[in-house]
Amino acid sequence: MPSYPSSGPVTLKANLGDYPAYKALKDGSFKSDLVSFQFADLKTPVDGFKPMVRDRAFDCGEIAIVTFLQAKTYGKPIALLPATLVGRFQQNCACYNADRGEVKPSDLNGKRVGVGSYTTTTGVWVRGVLQHDYGVDPAKVTWVVTGDAHLAEFKDPPNVEKTTKKLDQMLLDGEIDAFVTPVLPQDPRVKPLIPDAQAAGLAWGQKHNSVQINHMFAVDTGLLAQRPDVVRELYRLLSEARSAGGPATSPVDMMPYGAAVRPGVTLMNQYAEEQRIIPKRFSVDELLAETAKAIG
Repeated sequence: MPSYPSSGPVTLKANLGDYPAYKALKDGSFKSDLVSFQFADLKTPVDGFKPMVRDRAFDCGEIAIVTFLQAKTYGKPIALLPATLVGRFQQNCACYNADRGEVKPSDLNGKRVGVGSYTTTTGVWVRGVLQHDYGVDPAKVTWVVTGDAHLAEFKDPPNVEKTTKKLDQMLLDGEIDAFVTPVLPQDPRVKPLIPDAQAAGLAWGQKHNSVQINHMFAVDTGLLAQRPDVVRELYRLLSEARSAGGPATSPVDMMPYGAAVRPGVTLMNQYAEEQRIIPKRFSVDELLAETAKAIG
């Protein structure tokens, strides 16, 4: 377990992406007498998720919600703050090759669909949407993946197939029927799988009173146990940086904090259990109980 001074200022090893809402936190414009940061120099914050859950590489930082749920399942020493760093509607994160004929979401049972890894958060959200809004049974789809889960303990279900090929090329070559990815390939043959994806995403958000949460903020349980005052200060800094980012431009809160994370976290628990990513779902109170007392 990492050790922290019993009182006074601390410097924390942290992983946080370069997001406009948190620019002031990363460039030092937001200052604290209690907390300073040593930010990881990574190509993307996603590169820090595996070291965070496997090696305790950071005192605090960004974590994918699916990675956190699996970390909680396997007893890893991290605790979740009710702070959303990345939220988006992901109905536009699935595509097909129109040169090989039209593919509708309802066509996917029995098909082959590419996704970076079975446990990637975007993949879990898209599968949940396909299941509950379009009648797709994720267990009847072969999921073709290139990557592993961030948690070494997790084993992919039997309908997952590993490949060393590039998934975008597999789509163009007809080796997979659809592809789930945060950024669609820039090729005129590639079309969105879900029609009017932007409108569909917003309708989903208004129906569920939530954005599809991708990344939240977590702290090492050693920090929480030894310095709850530092965890409280972390939450204050994150909240103020978010508020300073300007007024919301969407009818759905894209970066929910506090109690507003409940609908999205609840749904992700449901989807993750249904897709055999976690063996049982957690209540939101279970997930946030460790940090609730510290942040008040």
